[in-house]
Amino acid sequence: MISAIFIQFSIRSRGGRRQQLRRLQFLSDKIEEFPVRLRLLGCEVLTREICHSLASSPHVIDAEFTRIGLHDTPEELRRLIQCRIDAAAAGGYDAILLCYGLCGNATAGLCARHIPLIIPRAHDCCTLLLGSKSAFNSRFADQPSSRFTSVGYMERSAESVASHPGTIARAIGLPERYDDYVYKYGEENARYIWETLVEAAETSAGDNRLYFIDIPETSPPGGAARCEELARTAGLQCVRLQGSIALVEKLVMGEWGSEDFLTVAPGQCIAGVYDFDEIIAARDLAAE
Repeated sequence: MISAIFIQFSIRSRGGRRQQLRRLQFLSDKIEEFPVRLRLLGCEVLTREICHSLASSPHVIDAEFTRIGLHDTPEELRRLIQCRIDAAAAGGYDAILLCYGLCGNATAGLCARHIPLIIPRAHDCCTLLLGSKSAFNSRFADQPSSRFTSVGYMERSAESVASHPGTIARAIGLPERYDDYVYKYGEENARYIWETLVEAAETSAGDNRLYFIDIPETSPPGGAARCEELARTAGLQCVRLQGSIALVEKLVMGEWGSEDFLTVAPGQCIAGVYDFDEIIAARDLAAE
């Protein structure tokens, strides 16, 4: 069952913090006892996983998918998602589910104006396809530029393969020069970010493997064979990884524990943390 999602927020006396907490407490109590009405926005790459999970959710969920190609223009994707978030205020929804990761910084800066936002702690959809950030970290923390694909990518993306161009830093919108990190984050933080994201990405840049994330519930017959053919054409080695629908299922079931999800209260927005644990955080709009 859902943990008390409001524990992610510290109580502050100014502004509407108490009202925010009351709304989140109400949502937490309501979802324990009754189906709630939810709006879901997600990437079309996850269409199979989302639809499969929706079928068994006790809640009333209206879903909409955005085109995978919009990830090439994160600012445009951010504007579109924010527009959909703002429009949902008139729909009587209890919360808005965002089935995305940071996705090239596309979700950084998204604001909850009237309705809480729920988003997985993930850099991109690779975590969602593997089922948890721990699964992602165990496989890719030291190889963040690795190429991967899934049935959704092969069906819906012209390139069929997801990979971070150059470095993961560039992909998630961070600076590429060490001095810029020092200026923005300070010497100690800059060194940590550089070692964990930039140097690790460069180390894996020469990897000739293509990882096929295979989810039993949503992979049709022939998916693995299609990936092997794709890899051969590109001169790569296809490596099958066991995927999991667990994280997507938790999202639509309302199991929003703070370890796996960030809850953004009205009056807050999403900010990138860019580590391998917290990944994202909620910030007050006044602080941005």
